[in-house]
Amino acid sequence: MDIHSNDSSLAAAASGKRSLYRLRVQVQFSSAHSLRDYPGDRRRLHGHNWKLEVEVSARILDALGIALDFKTIKAEARTLADSLDHRYLNEIEPFDRINPTAENLAGWFYRRLAERIDGEFARVSAVTLWETDTSCVRYTEEDR
Repeated sequence: MDIHSNDSSLAAAASGKRSLYRLRVQVQFSSAHSLRDYPGDRRRLHGHNWKLEVEVSARILDALGIALDFKTIKAEARTLADSLDHRYLNEIEPFDRINPTAENLAGWFYRRLAERIDGEFARVSAVTLWETDTSCVRYTEEDR
């Protein structure tokens, strides 16, 4: 058996299907922001307890049967979240120029995580950023 194969990927190959593993981790952070030019109360300073969910996709597993260690994904997500934790987002690059909306933050997290995580066998496939328990944005790049 190839070092990057396992029973489930072999079974998928035998059925004519390609394996796809989606790993997800979550981290949390708190920060404040204000939305420039917003036509309502969100233009004033306010804060959120954000929840960041990172999804990594892989088609191949290593010899241990691991696509990418959850600890690795979580550590990278935690490092980025910590850089925003208990901060005023409007003072942090690039949000000192662009609005620190949930959408812009999700894209920022996605791009930075992709730089740190993407490799030969696994890549960031989506980032979901929860602003509240009932409101979130999911960011992905379709051509990746």
